[in-house]
Amino acid sequence: MASPEIRKDAVHNRWVIFSPARARRPSDYKSKHDPNTKTQTECPFCAGHEHECAPEIFRFPPESTSDWKIRVIQNLYPALSRELDPTPDTECGDGPVTVPGFGFHDVVIESPAHPVHLTDLSPAQLANVLLTYKKRIDQLRAIDSIKYIQVFKNHGASAGASMSHSHSQIMALPIIPPTASARIDSMKEYFGQTGKCGVCQVRKDDLLIDQSSHFISAIPFAATYPFEIWIIPRDHSSHFHDLDNDKAVDLGGLLKLTLAKMCLQLNEPPYNLMIHSAPLRIDSTQLPFTHWFIQIVPQLTTVGGFELATGCYINPVLPEDAAKVLREVIIPN
Repeated sequence: MASPEIRKDAVHNRWVIFSPARARRPSDYKSKHDPNTKTQTECPFCAGHEHECAPEIFRFPPESTSDWKIRVIQNLYPALSRELDPTPDTECGDGPVTVPGFGFHDVVIESPAHPVHLTDLSPAQLANVLLTYKKRIDQLRAIDSIKYIQVFKNHGASAGASMSHSHSQIMALPIIPPTASARIDSMKEYFGQTGKCGVCQVRKDDLLIDQSSHFISAIPFAATYPFEIWIIPRDHSSHFHDLDNDKAVDLGGLLKLTLAKMCLQLNEPPYNLMIHSAPLRIDSTQLPFTHWFIQIVPQLTTVGGFELATGCYINPVLPEDAAKVLREVIIPN
């Protein structure tokens, strides 16, 4: 049995405790989620129910009517309001800081059919979803008061999804959130010490799962969560919205393979998928150490008091073991 060890996550500037003695064999790690649980077969996100949704922003293909493939709509219950004035009314002084809750909260409906999930889509169809994110980001980043855009997907109720129909969300913020700020600061520190980008370094052979022409999938050296996966551009790139059509298809293929392997090996776990991109208005000095990537976190464990108190996480599966397990998964034809 491997001894416990503590690893430094140079990208997020946090420590992770790896304690393999707390787990079963890595290959036996499975979600307790029942993938056969019956769910509804029709909902407001399905084709024919468009009138039940919040206002549409655009659809793909643009000229489609009832035969649409992807729709971007406003969130019916947004966390932020696009109607507010983004300019603070008063000076904050030395007291607590408050700014208007201005921002955008959108939903991307990834398929018109209720039972279809990302793993059911072809690489080209997944590319269309990714390019839909890019198009909406391009629209939102043209707004001067928007400083950061977060794309994320909650799959499964325990991962935060309120609708079982496959969808993702985009939030545009007038602030740079603390996790993003900490990530940028940590990557700057690592670059200052080594002259290298911290995300570019996540390429060790024993952490690699799969690779394509333009991307790799890997378990990060100091993975916060068991079987956490990153998909990383091979070429250094700060912003997801620089993705072009050819790379989107390439990424779609690797994303499909990665999700299929994870779902097969881990019993179709609920998961969170997040695109971590640089803040919109970084200066040229920050480009060498900012690098976008996709983070996929299967929901296999719960966060307890120790994690909440210390910011240190306990991961029962060594990254090298998790990578080996996923690398060896064979997807049936």
